[in-house]
Amino acid sequence: MGGFEFLDETLVHDGVVVSIFDARLRAPDGSIIHREIARHPGAVAVVPVIGSDVVLVRQFRAPLGNELLEIPAGKMDVPGEDPAIGAVRELQEETGLAPGELVRLGSFWNTPGFCDEYSHLFLATDCIEVGDDRQGVEEQAMTVERMAITDVPGAIASGDISDGKTIIGLLLACRLLGV
Repeated sequence: MGGFEFLDETLVHDGVVVSIFDARLRAPDGSIIHREIARHPGAVAVVPVIGSDVVLVRQFRAPLGNELLEIPAGKMDVPGEDPAIGAVRELQEETGLAPGELVRLGSFWNTPGFCDEYSHLFLATDCIEVGDDRQGVEEQAMTVERMAITDVPGAIASGDISDGKTIIGLLLACRLLGV
């Protein structure tokens, strides 16, 4: 670990989305340091495409006190679940869509400076309507929107789309689709 040795960690807060730990590590110089670490079960996110449009959700985000335009996403609710299964579940819950085809786009660490959340990205094509199953008050209040996939780069450049997972997922999808 680059000369760092993990010693132990103590649970500080056990939350619904993350658990916070105080971790003790030995640094390369021998000193003991403490770091707050948020442990997260991981997440899935999906870029759903219908024809030449991408389907997005506009959802309230409490830490920002505002809504963001995002790709459908959610945490891995079932330990050990295949991320593709979680992606299909989240897509249906939030948008009422089921993919005809699901393609893995990639994975990434969201904010490794303090959190171990790891997200899996997918592209869903040939989507069909199956009815949504929204969970929680934020999902109940979200809206589903469509955007021409050719408008995505401009929406990212202008800041209309500013969510990290959404930018990564959309850019990977645009590259794969030749946009």
